[in-house]
Amino acid sequence: MKINARKLALRILDDIQNSGDFSHVVINRTLGQYPIEAADRRFISNLVFGILENRIYLDFHIRKFSAQRFSRIHPSVVNILRMGFYQLIFLTKVPESAAVDECVKLAKLIHPKEGSFVNGILRQFIRTGKKVDLPDRKKHPVTYLGIVYSFPEWLVEKWLSQYGFDFTEGLLRASNEVPRLSVRVNLTKTTVASLMEDFSKVGVVAEISEKVPYGIVISDLNHLSIQDLPGFSEGAFAIQDISSMMVGHLVESTSGQTVIDVCAAPGGKTTHFAERVGEKGRVIARDLSEDKLKIIEENVGRLGLKNVLVEPFDATAYDDSLKDLADCVLVDAPCSGLGIIRRKPDIKYNKTPESLLALTDIQSSILEVSSRYVKDGGTLVYSTCTINTDENEAIVQSFLSQHAEFELCPDGMVTLFPHIDHTDGFFIAKMKKSQGAR
Repeated sequence: MKINARKLALRILDDIQNSGDFSHVVINRTLGQYPIEAADRRFISNLVFGILENRIYLDFHIRKFSAQRFSRIHPSVVNILRMGFYQLIFLTKVPESAAVDECVKLAKLIHPKEGSFVNGILRQFIRTGKKVDLPDRKKHPVTYLGIVYSFPEWLVEKWLSQYGFDFTEGLLRASNEVPRLSVRVNLTKTTVASLMEDFSKVGVVAEISEKVPYGIVISDLNHLSIQDLPGFSEGAFAIQDISSMMVGHLVESTSGQTVIDVCAAPGGKTTHFAERVGEKGRVIARDLSEDKLKIIEENVGRLGLKNVLVEPFDATAYDDSLKDLADCVLVDAPCSGLGIIRRKPDIKYNKTPESLLALTDIQSSILEVSSRYVKDGGTLVYSTCTINTDENEAIVQSFLSQHAEFELCPDGMVTLFPHIDHTDGFFIAKMKKSQGAR
């Protein structure tokens, strides 16, 4: 039986709203229940992610064209209207009549009057030439940016105070763009040139990263799934954003070293370091969640790495057996994730100023504990996938002020921004422990 793509998309949107689960979890959970053609799967995913990315903007339109108070509209009807407005505004290849008619049919399943309600709103929007007056960007910059790019005003205001209007607008715009897939070549199995040639043979469009010489950025998969890419099952590459690859690239670990990754899931950095330190070296990869540990083990196994010890451990707890053991300790700390909103649009709606503040205590604790594992002359790396300075520079500066035995390396602290570096938003700080430190 042919799957009704919009009906399934509505079910996913309702589930996300009711369960509170991340969108990618709900999408995978729902689509896994049905035999869905690749084209429908892409349409559903694009529709759901697009609506989530632009939710505040779409809701602004609903409020403008609905005579009924927004809070009184049936929750599923709100999602149907979001779907209708999104198609009419962003999906130019979808005929207006199809977008409206399909939304009306979905609304009628709730109640016939809801079908008329949805039809009236969407038809009125079309009659106006699909135009709506927005707040003045100069007089009301916070409100304007919040609506146009669908970001909560507290976050817009925070970034405006840090970066100014033009920088913030570029950051917001890029955070709503679809990120390109990037992979790290497993140099223990193949070469960059060889993998690029294999990709080219199956019509995959890709280029070598300008930031990391063994990173490949893919712009077109030629309708292949990641698992179907040449070299995937053989472990020729790992899926990892360029920003994340930068950690291993900046640290420059060498053969025979010991590395401890205290918050290792899903294993991208762990496997990167394992490749760098070679068979004579070792990587101790830890995480608290058993499910996450399984993911690390799967990635380690697929890449054919034999020098990784995966074990459960709480990074906030101290392990005396690791004292002064490691040449490098990596603290990829749990964070707000504000740098990966383009991958998980739910983040911008789920975070609050209070939740960001609560994270800093955990981050400081993990960094403090983990620093004790670094041997004299060793390296301590702190990284996050957020661009929130309270979780980044402030944490590092506070740590350094209390630990004279550590100093910032010459290449110091690096922050990557989506609209400038075309990567995830990411922060890296590299610190060195002095010889003979006590």
